[in-house]
Amino acid sequence: MSRLGTLGARLYRGEVGYDFVGKRKLWYGISILITITAIVGLAVRGLNMGIEFSGGAVFTTPNTKVSSTDVRQAAEDASGGHTVVVQELGRGGMRIQISELGTKEALPVQEELAKELGVKTSKIDTQLVGPSWGEQIASKAWQGLAIFMVLVVIYLAIAFEWRMALAALIALVHDLTITVGVYALVGFEVTPGTVIGLLTILGYSLYDTVVVFDGLKEASKDITKQTRFTYSEIANRSLNSTLVRSINTTVVALLPVGALLFIGGGLLGAGMLNDISLALFVGLAAGAYSSIFIATPLVADLKERDPRMKSLAKRVKAKRAAAAKAETADSPAEEDDAPALEDAAAAPAGVVGQRRQPASRNRGRGRPSGKRR
Repeated sequence: MSRLGTLGARLYRGEVGYDFVGKRKLWYGISILITITAIVGLAVRGLNMGIEFSGGAVFTTPNTKVSSTDVRQAAEDASGGHTVVVQELGRGGMRIQISELGTKEALPVQEELAKELGVKTSKIDTQLVGPSWGEQIASKAWQGLAIFMVLVVIYLAIAFEWRMALAALIALVHDLTITVGVYALVGFEVTPGTVIGLLTILGYSLYDTVVVFDGLKEASKDITKQTRFTYSEIANRSLNSTLVRSINTTVVALLPVGALLFIGGGLLGAGMLNDISLALFVGLAAGAYSSIFIATPLVADLKERDPRMKSLAKRVKAKRAAAAKAETADSPAEEDDAPALEDAAAAPAGVVGQRRQPASRNRGRGRPSGKRR
């Protein structure tokens, strides 16, 4: 078995573990700091809305040897200073996007581009996108997101309980906020591909959270019938038992998405891949983080306010106090056992020293050397 597999088995059995729930205030602080940074970036820089949302014109050119810098300059001069985005296509052509460009303004730009490239005007493919169409797309995206959130809350409330549904909803909002904030800070263009990526990461984030919640539900069954662990401790043990699975799932999902982002988008210059892969990459990482550091600790916080869980915590604390008191009462050792205790204390950690037996009073009597004959 590999080292990771061995670690996963030990985590599952509870032999080792990290106190995620106990240090939840630290994770809450980190999450709040990241969220504030994302919101500030969104407020200061804003989103670079694509032409599908803001409206404008898209010009597609045939194969050309003219540089993208010259094409951009020609388009800016012809459009009167509008923002121009030039994307080189794989077949040698170019895709020029100019936001907020009307029908009357598009014709001079088309003619200027044809002149710069040395081709006929008809060879420049022109598509006009009205702002009303972009508003409809944005409105439908928000409606789909709202319906998805409502269905998620209803499903989790039925399958698990309302506390888990609330925690999952907060984790989803956390993931969306971070992803949108990164988009604002990086300056990537928001396109329909971005919307698809955002909706996709909701499913991934929810999947990881449901896996953890399912293990927690099973582990906390009949929890009030025992006095060994509190709900927070059981939640932490359940989280550790699924930790390796969550990491493996996230890494396997991030590898192909990272290839799309850094190779497909970065090296090959595929714009649509950038839009989808950045949302997926950031969302998957944020979803894995929130399912481990946000969702489960939130459930533990909400659950510990339940009167039954408060009573359980008191009983667990009382039992441990009684056990510690009994252990303290039994701790004084007899004088004859003092050397054995000293040997045990001197032994390395995890090594038990050899226990000494008290010498018999009759052993060796009449034998000066004390040895057997």
